[in-house]
Amino acid sequence: MTDQTTAAGASNASSLLRRILAQGRYESVTAIRNGEQLLISLILPLMALFAVVWSGMLDGPGVRGVDVAVPGILALAVLSSAFTGQGIATGFDRRYGVLAYLSTTPLGPIGLVLGKACAVLAVLLLQVVVIGGAGLLLGWQPEVTGLLWAVLFLILGAGSFTALGLFIAGTARPEATLALTNLLWVLLGAVGGAAFPVPGHSWLSMVAAYLPSAALGDGLRAALGSGALDVGALLILIGWGILATAGALKWFKWR
Repeated sequence: MTDQTTAAGASNASSLLRRILAQGRYESVTAIRNGEQLLISLILPLMALFAVVWSGMLDGPGVRGVDVAVPGILALAVLSSAFTGQGIATGFDRRYGVLAYLSTTPLGPIGLVLGKACAVLAVLLLQVVVIGGAGLLLGWQPEVTGLLWAVLFLILGAGSFTALGLFIAGTARPEATLALTNLLWVLLGAVGGAAFPVPGHSWLSMVAAYLPSAALGDGLRAALGSGALDVGALLILIGWGILATAGALKWFKWR
């Protein structure tokens, strides 16, 4: 009896894992094939990278603009795929009853969320390869000793912004989600410290210092620029991730 129970438990766990991976694969393919999401997740960050590097706006004494630009554009890419892309997709899935249906299947709510997380990581991997490759072609020279910290920030950033996107998608109307996530993508990317460092000694810098976008951008710039771990940025990003996850779990509506 014990052997049968153990075998059944292992089979169920294995089956759930397969369902999560299958859902993640479906979500990944859907995101990549979706023209709007591909534009937000890949094309716009790439355009921003080339524009910033070619304009020389981040060049300075002893500072190569490309070395500052690439980590910032990677942060912007995380916002695109984890926050805007997942927020919009989840909002309209909720509107048309897809979420309510999937939550009653063997996949379950937890499996659905984990499947979305797998999709975010898959799209993020594609973004890192494409944007990083473009950066290397433009002369980017990342600090190899900081790659591990950069991966940590990318994963935590993906988790935090996915939770924020799900929180908005699960509490607001789809039209409001569409407008709000796109607006926040622009604001957090342009002046929220994600794509560009926020100038110090200003009211904007004091506000941005506590935003998840600035924490992600600053953490990536420190890791890939000097190989350092920005502990303050790490703690802020973890804090936002915990708050966003708690909010999504408490107030998310499947219908």
